Amino acid sequence: MHAEPPRLTEARAPLTHRIEVLNQHGEQQVLDIPAERPLTVYVDKRELVTLMTLGERPEWLVLGYLMNQRLIAGAQDVESITVDWEVGAAAVKTRQGIADVEAKTAKRVVTTGCGQGSLFGEVMAHIEEIALPPTVVTQAQVLSIVNTIRLQDSTYKSAGSVHGCALFRGHERLLFVEDVGRHNAIDTIAGWKALQALGEAPLDANGLVFYTTGRLTSEMVMKAAQMGVAVLISRSGMTQMGHAMASDLGLCAIGRALNTRFLCFSGAHRLLLEPAPVEADV
Repeated sequence: MHAEPPRLTEARAPLTHRIEVLNQHGEQQVLDIPAERPLTVYVDKRELVTLMTLGERPEWLVLGYLMNQRLIAGAQDVESITVDWEVGAAAVKTRQGIADVEAKTAKRVVTTGCGQGSLFGEVMAHIEEIALPPTVVTQAQVLSIVNTIRLQDSTYKSAGSVHGCALFRGHERLLFVEDVGRHNAIDTIAGWKALQALGEAPLDANGLVFYTTGRLTSEMVMKAAQMGVAVLISRSGMTQMGHAMASDLGLCAIGRALNTRFLCFSGAHRLLLEPAPVEADV
């Protein structure tokens, strides 16, 4: 018997905003830019945080945020999430409240992220409890994922200034999300994955690969690990703390992934490289 999923609104918002700009020749042009907007989250009528977001899937974002901050264990803890863009608020009603919410939200760690920029210290204390599945990734799969993202229709292509994240199994893209901050995008995917856990066929974490356009910071590594994702790919680089955390977790972190090139920063035991072609004798 599966738990009852939370009731969610579907409060979509326009992802881009059209403005006029002046170019270097003094000519006016029309340009689309990302439509960043604040979303203040209230949990059981208590104001928690204000997230800056595009607003593509705000209910999934809020759900994933609460999980990644370890304020709830899963989607089953939430009765409803109601988003109202007229007032820029998300009202979360939990089923049994959040125990020790004041203590859990008291300590914050400033992160290198954009759009949200803080991480509750409670999360850091539980990093050693995470056990990742035995996921491995092939070189061909890495290159296929990079190419899939390259061909993906996106807000970034039309307006720029956003980050994209995606969840893959094998060569299949399960979900692609964009937001003003890469952590918002990964929180949204975490929220979506939590809802799948309440369905008839829960999503098995083994074999999942996460892609992000942003750099691999400790926050990104931790949030991927909390989803049970053991392979993380980025077109950007990696920070020292992100590398240390990934190494401790045994997570495969692949960065600077562009075209056919990439670097494996950690967890090389999860990466299956293909032998270089043998040159024929002339």
